[in-house]
Amino acid sequence: MRSFLIGLQFLTRITLERQTVWTEEDFGRSVRWFPPVGAVLGSIYALMMFAMIDLTAGRFPTLEAALALLMSTALTGAIHCDGFMDTFDGLFSGRDRARMLEIMKDSRVGAFGVVSFVMLSMMEFATLIELARLSTEEFLSALYAMPLVGRLMMVLAIGLFPYARASGMGKAFADRTDGRTMIFSTVEAMLLMAPVMIVSAEIFLTAMMAALAALALTVYFGWHATKKLGGLTGDVYGAVALLSELVVLIVFLIVRG
Repeated sequence: MRSFLIGLQFLTRITLERQTVWTEEDFGRSVRWFPPVGAVLGSIYALMMFAMIDLTAGRFPTLEAALALLMSTALTGAIHCDGFMDTFDGLFSGRDRARMLEIMKDSRVGAFGVVSFVMLSMMEFATLIELARLSTEEFLSALYAMPLVGRLMMVLAIGLFPYARASGMGKAFADRTDGRTMIFSTVEAMLLMAPVMIVSAEIFLTAMMAALAALALTVYFGWHATKKLGGLTGDVYGAVALLSELVVLIVFLIVRG
């Protein structure tokens, strides 16, 4: 339970039990509980959106999309947004490996990061608007699956690729994520997808397709980043989460739209 609460407090703004002293071992053990953290986020997204749809009778899909985007940013404290921008600042800089890693560590955000994040947000917003025009079940299922798959892909990225730095917070994750952790998290994520199966077997199948598409993107993006950086970093893990979430939404729209 402690490991789950550490993962929840680290990846979100939700604090059920205030913890201020974390060891590398604590961080490492929390990785296998990333999918449940995603399920918590997805449940909140779906419940809040259900309340809004019930209140407005689904008349404002653009507003629903804006609220969904706002929720995902507010509840995570924009931690993955920061990682995404740092990652693209480094990868698009055209510098050597050492300089790319320096750029990614810089607290300032560069033009490549800002432009990339704006494009990502535009794509996510547009996709959410179209999803909001589908049935309530399809829209809420997509919102639930999105963070769950995104956090699973973080686990797989951590386990499949080496860590790029000699030290760092992400190294605590990488050093303690092995094949057993990845298998455990994958099974865990599939079980946590049960609410979607209860809603509809067809929508559940769509969620599985979305997860496979997100996996393909994770493997490709992880390979590309490793080729450039010599491995992944905590920032890249955040970028993987956001890119995977977008892929989930796009697949839901293509298949269910």
